[in-house]
Amino acid sequence: MKNRCLFTLKNLVALLLIISFNSEGSAMFQQIPGTSFTEYKGKVVNSRNQEPLSAVYLAVENSNISTVTNSDGEFSLKVPKQNEDVNVLVSHLGFRSQRLPLSFFARGNVVIELQESLEELEEVAILTYTDPVALVKNMLENRGSNYFTEPTTMTGFYREAIKRGRKNVSLSEAVVKIHKESYTSNADDRISLVKARKTADYDRLDTLALKLRGGPYNPLSIDIMKNPTYIFNQQDLSNFRFSFDNPTRNGERYLYVVNFEELERDLPWYYGKLYIDAESFTLVKASFNLNVDNRKAATDLFVKKKPGGTKVYPIEVNYDISYRERDGRWYFGHGHTELEFVVNWKRRLFNSRYKVDSELAVTNWQTVNEEISRRDENFINRRIIMNDDVSGFADLSFWGENNIIEPDESIESAIDKIRNKLENN
Repeated sequence: MKNRCLFTLKNLVALLLIISFNSEGSAMFQQIPGTSFTEYKGKVVNSRNQEPLSAVYLAVENSNISTVTNSDGEFSLKVPKQNEDVNVLVSHLGFRSQRLPLSFFARGNVVIELQESLEELEEVAILTYTDPVALVKNMLENRGSNYFTEPTTMTGFYREAIKRGRKNVSLSEAVVKIHKESYTSNADDRISLVKARKTADYDRLDTLALKLRGGPYNPLSIDIMKNPTYIFNQQDLSNFRFSFDNPTRNGERYLYVVNFEELERDLPWYYGKLYIDAESFTLVKASFNLNVDNRKAATDLFVKKKPGGTKVYPIEVNYDISYRERDGRWYFGHGHTELEFVVNWKRRLFNSRYKVDSELAVTNWQTVNEEISRRDENFINRRIIMNDDVSGFADLSFWGENNIIEPDESIESAIDKIRNKLENN
């Protein structure tokens, strides 16, 4: 069992760090001349308290175009001009969905208020399961009928940010092509870069060059329905304790909420929540954590290299994944990984804390011929480290027609500083 746990941990660990010495306001509605799309911006908030809502899903109906809100509830949505007589579906777990005409967004500076789903769900007739283990087994067994069964090429936006304390010290962004294999296939998903940019403030990295290995593969790797054995063994779930939490809704869908935690805890162990559709038994969302109280084992998992005289160990590891539905089939929609770790220097009074945040959102997709997908020679290595390339930050139209995750306030501030520095050089 210990060997199995170590194997699955090494496959699912989303953040591998290499640490070594190193010496070194836009408009809310914008029709850009000469382009084939219109960009709409706005914010999504909780109608009860006006708090911003992050990871809200906005999808253009009758298309595969979508985006998500950032941590400040803000979004940017680029829609081809030929699709402008359409509706946009706005949905979020625990809230009532809204279907809005695209013309609504053209008002500029729109604020969308979502209402919490306050219905008492315990008595809903559709929630028939009383055994959480049987429900999770059903979820895993229905993988082939609930998720994509054809190879799919997805366009996605990737962002990777490293903070020391509250200050951004490294920022990477990329538009990627995700070559997603069938959910019934054992073949690995692959990624190719379309365009990317990165910068790091090495002066603030405390004489450490901190690099994230794997890039956009990190949030993609937590697709536990594509790779269920990374955590769960469908044939034997006895190493987990499952229990029901209060059910919830995602738009008009009723969801079971199942708590889980690993029982064997010699190594870092998983715990979290599964959000399972009550009708199809599809995993709609998973939020889970890795307990890293065992510092030595956690360090071995996450830290590839470090300078002498330091102790480096993670103190918090969080994962989130959401799936989207189209025509009765579900697919990877958004993955988010977050790691916080401590660097202790042998001869220093105070330690340093770093937070590494990476997320990948699918913004468009299409099914493809399997052989065409396999012939792509531009796949990036799974051990990739994003290279510095600050030139893209000076170009206000760098992303073109590609949908991105709108930068939150701290990242927007960092981008502004990068641009100012480039202009002054």
